[in-house]
This record gives sequence, C-alpha cells and structure tokens, in this order.
Amino acid sequence: MKKYILGIFAVAVLAACKSQQEKALRSADKNFILKTANENFAKKKWKNALALYDRLPNLVAGTDDAPNVVFNSAYANYYDKNYRLAGNQFKNFSVSFPQDSRKEEAAYMSALCYYNGSMDYNLDQSSTELAINELQEFINNYPNSERSKNINTMIDELSYKLEFKAYENAKQYYKMGDYKSTSVAFENVLEDFPSTKLRPKIYDYILNARYFLAMRSNFELKDERIDNALAFTKQVEKELPNSQAAKTAADLREKLEKEKKDFVIVKKQNDERIALLTAKQKRIADKQAKDSKTEQQIKDQISHEKQAMQIQRDSAAINTPPPAATFRIQR
Repeated sequence: MKKYILGIFAVAVLAACKSQQEKALRSADKNFILKTANENFAKKKWKNALALYDRLPNLVAGTDDAPNVVFNSAYANYYDKNYRLAGNQFKNFSVSFPQDSRKEEAAYMSALCYYNGSMDYNLDQSSTELAINELQEFINNYPNSERSKNINTMIDELSYKLEFKAYENAKQYYKMGDYKSTSVAFENVLEDFPSTKLRPKIYDYILNARYFLAMRSNFELKDERIDNALAFTKQVEKELPNSQAAKTAADLREKLEKEKKDFVIVKKQNDERIALLTAKQKRIADKQAKDSKTEQQIKDQISHEKQAMQIQRDSAAINTPPPAATFRIQR
C-alpha cells in the first residue's frame, strides 16, 4: 500500500513538473520562464532548461538577468555535451560582459569546451586545431591564472593527436607499396612536428621505404637512390644511437653496400655492352653510308653517260646535211 501511494505521488509530481514546463514554454512572462529554467538547471534537467533559456535572450536583453541566462545556457549545453555550442556561448559571454567577475571562468570553459569537442584522430581535425588555438589564447590572456596549469598538458595532448593522424596517413603509403610517397609524407611529419615523440618509428619507416625504393628502382635511378638510402642510414645512427632505428639502419646499410658493389659490376658490364653495341651500330652505319655513296656514284655515272649519249645524238642530228634534191627522169 505504501509503495502504491509513493508511486501515485511520483506520478503526480512528474505531471506537475511537466505541466509547469509546458506552461513556461507557452508563457510570455519573462520571470516565470526564467524561474522555471533556473529550477530545471538546478535539477540538472539540461534539455528542459535549454528549451526555456533559448526563449529568453530577447526578453532579458539589457537587463541584469542577461549575463546569467547566457552563462547558465552555456553550462547547460556543456553538461549536455553540446561542446561546440557551449564553447561559442562561453566565448560570447567573456566578450559581451567584460566587467563580469566570471569572465575568466567563461574564457577557460570556452577553451575546455573546444578541447572536449576535439574529434578522434582518424576524423576531421579542424576541431582539434581550433581547440589548440583557444587554449593558447587563454594562456596568453591569463598567464598567471590557476586554471592555466593544465592548459599546456591539454595542448600537448591535442598536438599529439594531429601528429598521430599525420603519422597514420603516411603509413598508408607504405602499406600500398608507394615508397617514394612514404618517404616524402614522413619527412613532412617531421617538418611539421619537429619535437614529435614518434621520430624513432618515423625513421624506421623512412629507412625501409628508401631501402625498398633503391632495391627496386629502375637502372637509371638506382645508383642515386642507393646513395640516398645509405646517407640516411648514417644520419639515423648519428641522431639515434643505440636505438632500434639505428640497428635497422646498420642492417640495411650492409645490404645496400652489397647492392652498390654488385650494381657497379653490372653497370660496368652494361656500359661495355653499350659501347660494343654503339661501335657495331657505327660500323653498320658507316658501311651503309659507304654503300649508299657507292650506289649514288653509280647512279650518277649512268646518268652522266645517258646525258652524254643524248648530247651526241642531238649533235649528230644538227650536223647531218639534208638529203640532195631528186629529179624524176622523163620517159
């Protein structure tokens, strides 16, 4: 019986609350709407509070209630995990009410909202870049604030997310066997994030990419690419001594040096074959040129003889006198 009564009471309370929320949504009474919104906020009913706070900006504009409406609305969105919207509201608060004692808190919460709204590394990272800018702006504006103590940690965390995304993107080229693009992509990561903690792993990928690129290169580029790969192995051993990357560099350098020696022999043999082939082609070309010259000389001689014969015929025709006149003998 007691449970039954409590159940009825709970339903009645819920109905009353629902009734008050509906009345506030339909009401034009600023004070009633604000009171109901604040009650929902205190009870952590964020969606109900937001539904009413959204009706209040025009009603409270220019009044003492305006800052509280913006501030509470921002917090309600924050707790409801609408981080992007909450961040914009906190930022607007710190700009719109510069004399309010909560300005620093709003600026910090704005940065925190953008931090919480940062997407996973494998998604679009524009939110992460925005969060880093907002956190850095807070440090610049409030360098001595107690709230600044953990800001650098958050910035480092977000920066690593950008590094890791770029790192993972570069790895995709390696998985596809595009070793030239692999090397370029990882070099870009190092250039964009010179303090990255992923440097040893990045070096390992670049070492293997340059090694495979050199070993599988075409004849014309092989020598140059072997030299590039060898130079990088020495760079890695110098920068990261006693590391796994240095061990990889030493192993690959041994293979590359052997490949270079073998290639010198192959290149010499190839150069000799090319020289022989070139000489042979030259002999054939010279013979063809000579034969062609002889053939032309014969043609020219025949042509000259024909012209000479024609001249003789023409000369004989000119010098031969016409036949004597003939008379018929009368019978």
